[in-house]
Amino acid sequence: MSLPRSLLAAALLVHALACAGQQPAPGQAVATFAGGCFWCMEPPYDALPGVISTTSGYMGGTQKNPSYEEVSSGTTGHAEVVQVVYDPKRVTYEKLLEVFWKNVDPTVRDRQFCDIGSQYRTAIFYHTDEQRRLAEVSKAMLAKAKPFKDDIVTPVVPAGEFWRAEDYHQDFYVKNPVRYKFYRTGCGRDARLKQLWGSVPH
Repeated sequence: MSLPRSLLAAALLVHALACAGQQPAPGQAVATFAGGCFWCMEPPYDALPGVISTTSGYMGGTQKNPSYEEVSSGTTGHAEVVQVVYDPKRVTYEKLLEVFWKNVDPTVRDRQFCDIGSQYRTAIFYHTDEQRRLAEVSKAMLAKAKPFKDDIVTPVVPAGEFWRAEDYHQDFYVKNPVRYKFYRTGCGRDARLKQLWGSVPH
């Protein structure tokens, strides 16, 4: 038995809201980055003028609507990501890329700091050809001027379907500041970022 059109439309809307982050309004744009634990990737973008919202979620896998437990198992193919909605008139995509690089270790595959597995890989997920071009230029410039000796292995790949993470992951650093700081310090994130970049971004 088929659903009435009104119910079908409502169901589709619920599904869209469940899997999507905040959708950009006219004049806004969206960018997606994988940098290990998504808890730690929200703060630097939230602090950036011109960023409208950040949403933690999953991208790059094949399973529909994966849970945190499923992604954490490393079997779905997804990476933890942060999706950024921003105003291009106030902040450029190049600036978002700069913030990304300074908050990750781009020299390792399928891990970030103490977190090991493909779900913690780094990646730049581009949404447009222009984002792809800018990301590849940024990566090439970094490879030429990098302050460390190791190769950069972070890939630039097409964005796939974005699945919003569970509510308790959103703004985790605001809701649970003590636990967040303990995790970040204990995972060695700041120590490694300082080793790589000479300072710790916040």
